[in-house]
Amino acid sequence: MKIKENLYNQRIVSIDALRGITIFVMIFVNELASIKNVPQWMKHMPADADAMTFVDLVFPAFLFIVGMSIPFAFNARLIKGDSSKTIWAHTLKRALALIIIGVFMVNAEYGYDASKMLIAPAFWGLLAYSMPIPIWNKYSKDFPVWLKYTLQYGGMLVLVLLYFLYIQDTGERGMTPKWWGILGLIGWAYLFTVVYYWLVCGRLWAMITFLVFCVVANSLNLVEGSIIHQSSWLSFVAGHLTHASLVSAGVVISLLFFDKKIETKINWPVIGFAVLFFIVGYLLRPYFGISKIKGTPSWTMFSATICTVLFYFLYWLMEIKKQTKWSEFFMPAAANPLLIYILPGVIYYFTLAFNIHIIPDYFREGIPGIIWSLVFSTIMLLVMKICNKYKIQLHL
Repeated sequence: MKIKENLYNQRIVSIDALRGITIFVMIFVNELASIKNVPQWMKHMPADADAMTFVDLVFPAFLFIVGMSIPFAFNARLIKGDSSKTIWAHTLKRALALIIIGVFMVNAEYGYDASKMLIAPAFWGLLAYSMPIPIWNKYSKDFPVWLKYTLQYGGMLVLVLLYFLYIQDTGERGMTPKWWGILGLIGWAYLFTVVYYWLVCGRLWAMITFLVFCVVANSLNLVEGSIIHQSSWLSFVAGHLTHASLVSAGVVISLLFFDKKIETKINWPVIGFAVLFFIVGYLLRPYFGISKIKGTPSWTMFSATICTVLFYFLYWLMEIKKQTKWSEFFMPAAANPLLIYILPGVIYYFTLAFNIHIIPDYFREGIPGIIWSLVFSTIMLLVMKICNKYKIQLHL
């Protein structure tokens, strides 16, 4: 793969802004999930509802942004002079790290026999959420090397011990991937897409082909009696290609935006793909419906449409009109997405382990609960600003 002398050598603040906004909304809806008596449009839609809310868009938006960032990440590594071996190793380590963290998070939530575990599940969860911080923190160059390796390898050792301390509700020792967790699903989708992207050297037509393949595989996986549906291995791959379709859609839009200089003020190819995404989602809806829980192709395609339109607006506002001041509020999250995703879990299990109540029950219901969720999300952004200042940043 060759270095691309184009906009991939620039910093596109609109991508950072979209990432920051998505993470802010993610923290908000995650906190809101524990609030009682909130409107349905502020929750995930049920599996059979044939509908989606803005909550069902958060995960797809993150996948879409992962895809948009892939060409920039590869170009940056090529400019640094990284070899193919180095890039492959980095890709595999990043995907594996996301999958591992995701599996630990899922097992912390349920599936254990508390009466047989040597430590309380709350403390187990606290350690499981906390250990990725010392392991994957981006230490500064002047940080003592001995302390860095002590923290990293110490954290790894703790995770290994947590694995053997875990007793399933079936009586078996050790964890199982009941499901992969959000981070794990991102890891698998990232792995499938990046491997293909590297093999085809990031060619636009090849990525479009991959996107079509992902949508077709996703559709067939939902058809009972199909070859894919009947094969556990093919169904496993097709399930992850569901999310890979959103990552690849982000790659395609990124290539259409930045791979070549657009001579006109309006990027018609991007608008064309936004319309195409919508049409595909509309045509497939009668057969599969719209469902985040089921992972239907209409959900992925409608999500890709919304993400494309939203990014186009941000690009126009920030790159063309140069209106960027407003986005400073969201940028701390954009610079440290993994930490801000993990930190609420650390807080939750800390309060659970030590039986601490942060807020009164009054703020766990209705409008007060919605207000608290907004306040909590804002606090998390401020915490990220402090963490970024003191170089506490997770980097996979």
